[in-house]
Parts: sequence; C-alpha cells; structure tokens
Amino acid sequence: MENKKVLEQTWRWYGPNDPVSLQDVKQAGATGIVSALHHIPHGEVWPIEDIQERKRIIEEAGLTWSVVESVPVHEAIKTKSPEADEYIKRYKQSLINLAACGIYTICYNFMPVLDWTRTQLDLMMKDGSKALYFDWIDLAIFDIYILQRESASQDYPKEVQLAADKKFSEMGEDEKTHLQFNILMGIPGEGDITLESLHDSINIYKTIGRDGLKQNLLYFLGEIADICEANGIKMTIHPDDPPYPILGLPRVVSNEEDLTFIINEQPKEFNGICFCTGSLGAGPKNDLPSILDKVKHRVYFAHLRNVKRDELGSFYEADHLDGDVDMYEIVKGLSQENQNREKPIPFRPDHGHQMLDDLDKVTNPGYSAIGRLRGLAELRGLELGILRS
Repeated sequence: MENKKVLEQTWRWYGPNDPVSLQDVKQAGATGIVSALHHIPHGEVWPIEDIQERKRIIEEAGLTWSVVESVPVHEAIKTKSPEADEYIKRYKQSLINLAACGIYTICYNFMPVLDWTRTQLDLMMKDGSKALYFDWIDLAIFDIYILQRESASQDYPKEVQLAADKKFSEMGEDEKTHLQFNILMGIPGEGDITLESLHDSINIYKTIGRDGLKQNLLYFLGEIADICEANGIKMTIHPDDPPYPILGLPRVVSNEEDLTFIINEQPKEFNGICFCTGSLGAGPKNDLPSILDKVKHRVYFAHLRNVKRDELGSFYEADHLDGDVDMYEIVKGLSQENQNREKPIPFRPDHGHQMLDDLDKVTNPGYSAIGRLRGLAELRGLELGILRS
C-alpha cells in the first residue's frame, strides 16, 4: 500500500441537535464531517458567523468540515420563477461566505419539490434491524387515492393498480395518515406542504417539463460558474432519489445520459457530481460501474449505500456490501480515480439500518449511528483489500 492514497472517510452530521455526537463520529473512524446549516431558511444567505460557529464546533472535536450537504436550491430557481435571479444572488453570496471560511465542496440536488421519497421508514429485516423502503404499491395508493392526482393511475402498471386498490380498501385511517407523513417527509423546509400545495407544484412542473427543468439547471450552473471558479468551489449534484419520475414530477439527474449531459453542457471544472450508489442503484437499467467510468473525472464526493430491488422495481436499502450495487467495482473505480487526485475524494457511508441499541432510540431516518458505523467499517475494509491487492 506504499504511496497509495485512501479515500477521505466522512460522516453526515446534522449539527448540535443530532442524536449522533461528534465523539461518536470520531469513534466510528471518520475524519471529515458533512454538514449543513439546517436552521437557515431555504433561500436565505448563510451568514459567515453561522458558518464559522459550525466549523469551530467541528474542529474543536478534532474533525474537519469537508463537505456542505447541502446548500438547498430554492424552488424559485428550479422553476425559474420571476424571483429566481434574486435567489441565485443569495445562493452566490452563501458560496462566497463558505469559501471565505475554507469550505469548498458543496453537495446539492435539483429534484422538484421532493428531496427524496420513501414509503416506509422501518421495514423489518430478517435479522431484526430496520431499513428504509420504497414500495410502488404504496406510492400508487398515495398518488391515486390520497393525493388524487389527475390521471395518476395511467403512470402505474395494471398489476400495481390492482394491488394498490385492494390494499387501500383494507387500510385504516391511521395507516393512510402514516403513509402520507412518510412521503411528505422528503419535502424540504420552504413552508408547510399540504396536498393542495403539492398539487399546485405538480401543475407548475407539468408546464415546465423535463426539458424545461434541464434548461433551468443549466441556467443555474451558468449563473454561479464565475463565483465558483473565482473561489475554488466544487459543486456536486446529487442524483434523483429515486431515479425516475414520480407523482407527475420530472427528473433530470437519474442515469448516465443525464449525468453526461450535465457535465458536457456545463464543462467547467467546478461542475461536478456526487456519485450516490443508492439513488442510481434504484434504477434497474443503471449500470453503475459503467456510469462511474464515464463521469469519474467529475466525481468530487460519493455516497455509498446499497439497495435491493424486487420484480416491480420497489426497493429497500440493503447492507452496504449486499445488494444490487456491485460495491467492489464502485470502490475499486473510486480508488483508482483517487490516485489521480491532489486531495482525496470524500465519501460517506450513506444511510444504514437501525439496529442494536439504536432500535430503542429516536434517530433521523437512515442516519442512526450503529448501522452507518457498520457500513463505514465494511467499506473501509473493502478499500483496504482493493489497495493491498
């Protein structure tokens, strides 16, 4: 392993209110922190004082604030509403402030309305641990019967429609409310989301469409390009989660075609990718080692987790080394690319099963300590084996 560079091991930390402490993170073996100022409303400028305070807390614990995840892109930018340029102006100021504090890698997404979508947060595994789950039948129930989106049933295969109809007829009110809560949890903080406001957003995006959303993304990247280049900032776009249209909302960061389009249409070096194996892995047609090979030169950050799909395309989050994603090939590809870098590529163990003592604790969905500790240990061992061989 002489002179071989290792990837930077990082850990998502939600700030001082996170049930997982920075001391826990150190004991897990990570050295970098992935964090954001969640108390700043979406679209507002991140003040230098707040950035410095978060950085101070992290560094006093003996860790480094390596990646910001994320500086949220306001819906006004995604829809390119009349207020878009004002929100882009604020976004640029936040980037300037982060760079002034020595933080240069930013993760963000361009998903309409929803940041991520799961239908169940506590699917019981065979070993008694709990995982996040996306079930097409439950999504159809929400879409057709709870949200009651116009023509929603046309978006689902007949077998899914029939199963959804049967299951919905047997559901109690508490089950329906719980399902709605789980799905709307993926909506970020730009005001309270109701079914009515979700309908309004769906109608707006119906007019924009996939091509319009792609152009709005390129407009955003073009507007921030000079600031990023002048300040040494690397932007990393997170793939759609899940990587296909849902609830009538378009997706533009879901597959190899999308990722290569983004980096070819905006070819400046600042424009990079967060390679999330879980999000991309949920797409049955996505060949992840092939995608990584095409875009590896622009991968500035990685999320490593695994998923297991069924015949309908529903998926649960599997153990990090046991799912449909060939994690050996992914880590090998990242490790090879890492040898070409001046600074190591940061990765984090993305999500993890709720297990052991964490089953009795209140945790952020997917972000309990022990499941991620296990994932990081497995990924660290996998990387070591690859480098030694």
